Amino acid sequence: MVKLHHRGALVVLGASCFVYVTAETIPVGLLPQIASGLAVREADVGLLLTSYAVVAAVTTVPLTALTMRIPRRLLLAATLAIFVLSQVAAASADTFLILALSRLICAVAHGVFWSTIAPVAARLVPDGQAGRATAAVFLGNSLAIVAGVPLGTALGQWLGWRVALGALAVAGAGCVVALLTVLPRLPALPRDAATRTGAQLRAAVRIIRSGPVAVVCLLTAVVVVGHFAAYTYIAPLVRRDGGLEGPGLSVLLLGYGAAGLLGTWVVSRLVDRRPRAVLLGLIAVIAGSLALLVPVSGVAVTVLATLAWGGAFTALPVVLQATILRVAPRARDAASAVYVVAFQIGIGGGALVGERLVSAGLLGRLPALTALSAIAAGVVVVLARRTFPARVPVAGPATEPLRPPPGTRRSPRAYRW
Repeated sequence: MVKLHHRGALVVLGASCFVYVTAETIPVGLLPQIASGLAVREADVGLLLTSYAVVAAVTTVPLTALTMRIPRRLLLAATLAIFVLSQVAAASADTFLILALSRLICAVAHGVFWSTIAPVAARLVPDGQAGRATAAVFLGNSLAIVAGVPLGTALGQWLGWRVALGALAVAGAGCVVALLTVLPRLPALPRDAATRTGAQLRAAVRIIRSGPVAVVCLLTAVVVVGHFAAYTYIAPLVRRDGGLEGPGLSVLLLGYGAAGLLGTWVVSRLVDRRPRAVLLGLIAVIAGSLALLVPVSGVAVTVLATLAWGGAFTALPVVLQATILRVAPRARDAASAVYVVAFQIGIGGGALVGERLVSAGLLGRLPALTALSAIAAGVVVVLARRTFPARVPVAGPATEPLRPPPGTRRSPRAYRW
């Protein structure tokens, strides 16, 4: 288990993930309300995810390199403070342009936040448990889908989408205070503190040429493009397939997230030992569930397929992030930054592809596209056996974990999960 002194820190990191993921994806649940309130098309609102992802993808690597020498606690708190400001601006936006610009402010901080948080979690635990620490923190992602997006959707439908965004700003402010209170100081690692910014940037660019890192990023981009092409338009999709909208949509999104929470917990038990089997299993569930959504199959099939989809895809980033930490043990921040770029390319590309198909009246093609992208990702996993081995030794690679506070006694029981 994670040392008691650090459990609170992991909880706060998970809460920060919760507000970030909720804010990034809440336009999915409030698509009709935002479109109606700002007099734009639903497809235009869907492009909010694309523009957000493009900015995050472009800025992640250089900003991560620029901030490598900043203490981690201060850096994470700063990215969340920017998040709060962006949500306040979005909640008060009176035009679609202002709403889009406010989200772009958040996107600038997004890449730094996500490229930093997993390496920070890994520093809070001993070697060989980085995957489980990441899974613990990424439970916040699952809870965002379980509670954040459904409750935000319900709140937005009841009191208006501006109230939902304002509530996210308040939650983000609470996370800033909690981070500064609970998270250890976490100074920059010695090698990062001694490296100039230009060298950090060159190292981040070079890491892209690392074979295993490139493989993980390729797989990430492929599967995420397919996912977000359909997930961005899940509201009209389940309305077509199962007649679900309003409260029915909120309940389905709640179930989607609950399945993701369960999937993340199950994956956390295996991710550090059997990455290939776990990854192939998740990909198979995604492909199968989306294949069921290709025809108009009625309420029951729509609900079951959507729940399976949520359980599998929500757990997928845990495996991918853990793999990045494992294949680049001495360049975790740089490798995580590149992974974040790949993920954002997937989000933006998927939302853009989805918008093109929806605008052309081809909403029903989205599930097939997602299923095919999952199959392609499965082929990558099968071929890349060195990157995704069948088994990984329990003892992980050498890292630089956080030193315990002075006077703290080490106990073998303290580091047991």
